[in-house]
Amino acid sequence: MSRQVAVRRGTVGRRGFLRVAPAALASGLVTPLVAAQPDTDPIPLTAISGAERVAGLEFTPAEQAMMQEGLDRNRKRFETLRELDIPHDTEPAVAFRPNLPGRTPTGVATPNAPLPLSPVSPVSVSDSLEDLAFEPVRTLADLLRRRAVSSTALTRMYLDRLKRYGDTLKCVVTLTESLALEQARQADAEFTEGRYRGPLHGVPWGAKDLLATKGIRTTWGAKPYEHQVIDLDATVVERLRDAGAVLVAKLSMGALAQGGVWFGGSTRNPWNLERSSSGSSAGPGAATAAGLVGFSIGTETRGSIISPSAACGVTGLRPTYGRVSRYGAMALSWTMDKIGPMCRSVEDCALVFNAIYGPDGRDGTVLDVPFEWTPDPSFAGLRVGYLREEFEVPPDDLSDERRAQWEVQRPSLAAALEALRGAGAHLDPIRLPDFPSDAVGFVLTAEAAASFDDLTRSRGVDQLTSQSPRSWPNTFRTSRFIPAVEYIRAQRARTLLMQRMEALMGDYDLFVSPSRSASLGITNLTGHPAIVVKAGFAEGMPVSLMFTGRLYDEGTILRAAMAFERATPWHKQHPTI
Repeated sequence: MSRQVAVRRGTVGRRGFLRVAPAALASGLVTPLVAAQPDTDPIPLTAISGAERVAGLEFTPAEQAMMQEGLDRNRKRFETLRELDIPHDTEPAVAFRPNLPGRTPTGVATPNAPLPLSPVSPVSVSDSLEDLAFEPVRTLADLLRRRAVSSTALTRMYLDRLKRYGDTLKCVVTLTESLALEQARQADAEFTEGRYRGPLHGVPWGAKDLLATKGIRTTWGAKPYEHQVIDLDATVVERLRDAGAVLVAKLSMGALAQGGVWFGGSTRNPWNLERSSSGSSAGPGAATAAGLVGFSIGTETRGSIISPSAACGVTGLRPTYGRVSRYGAMALSWTMDKIGPMCRSVEDCALVFNAIYGPDGRDGTVLDVPFEWTPDPSFAGLRVGYLREEFEVPPDDLSDERRAQWEVQRPSLAAALEALRGAGAHLDPIRLPDFPSDAVGFVLTAEAAASFDDLTRSRGVDQLTSQSPRSWPNTFRTSRFIPAVEYIRAQRARTLLMQRMEALMGDYDLFVSPSRSASLGITNLTGHPAIVVKAGFAEGMPVSLMFTGRLYDEGTILRAAMAFERATPWHKQHPTI
């Protein structure tokens, strides 16, 4: 089969994994940019002057004239590079490590090793299995292990709910019914044979639709990839299958991992259908909160697990960068992308993370570091900081609408701090490093523009649903003018930021903040882990608290979040659609 035929059928081969421009061009729906055509004329001095203004530089006319030959030479190199077919899964020949030199953690990762579990209160199974829809994985696992309910019955219940509410919430891209029922039947057969794979065995789950699933389309939420089928399973999908989990749906995401708008519409918040579920892990947030799946997997580059988890009132864990393999996941930013669980309890996040973390021999950023977890809901011995100003003063850059929302949430956040103290936490007021982290933020957009450069030059971005100034099409075009020198300088500044955060975290095991925190952007650059939990309500919508920890120490923030969860009633409250 020719590559062109394969693309038209929507199938992408293992090494032709996710080619961007050919798919858009083969469809005949787009026209390449005129600027992409070879240009043999010398670069005029006026163009150099214009480029100087974009970069904030100034050279003399003599210097500009001297630059012409080198710029022409570079342009020819660019043209040659653009003719080279580079599969989307090809990593740059550089790697990011969140740990500073000499601070490499030690130990051996053992994914899906048995974890100590907290006691679970027995739950009776009524005639209506929908009574189990909002139960946490820990409870579902106990029912399945005791064979009080079958995986097939549980899977059919969640499939029915996905069919009934998926369109209302616009959170389902593809229902994987045949695969789910096959996996559920296998789980039930293994239970009968006495084979138990662990607490995820037989539990239905949903995947953000940027995780490759062999034989099932993976759309990235974007119209140009609506029929894309990738000929492999992502490592996360493989590991959850090996843990016995049952994949019931590919869930919506903002197009190319931005926001909550995809080619099927805008994903709705189950607490208020007039509100967005945020993004970009929009579907996982909405589906988990609405009891349409047992748990889900999301991804984060700069807030895409934390933000929808907070908006939808679920528990979302963003692991340390380099903890979970990104093999088979859409690449947005090679030095910032992370994968993590979105669940209905803290312990669920620990169970799911335990199944998916650790090296796979495919993603070179993943370190061989163990996950240490004990279900001990206690702050005993923990040094806890909190960003006092963020609980007392609204950020300066908030719009009037956001500022009003902050004021509404403020009493709930104050009550959450008192609940933390009541649970035994001694809170020290701290401040984030005084550092211009926003100036480093274009690392993400530069890498995203590079990842989807073929789509931009082929005009495939014209098919994306959102075309506003802040949407990907314009951002990709704008980021074409980020100088390589400035990108490298930003990465060097990022190292300084990592050093400042390392100094701060040297004094504390974790710190607490509102979910909408300046630390969110900073720690996505430095790679630190965070977990967000429901901490109350304001005007009927969830209010959330975030715990941020040391590199590779997910166990501590999970322990602290679990202590808060056990001391408050919020995790037991669920929306009525």
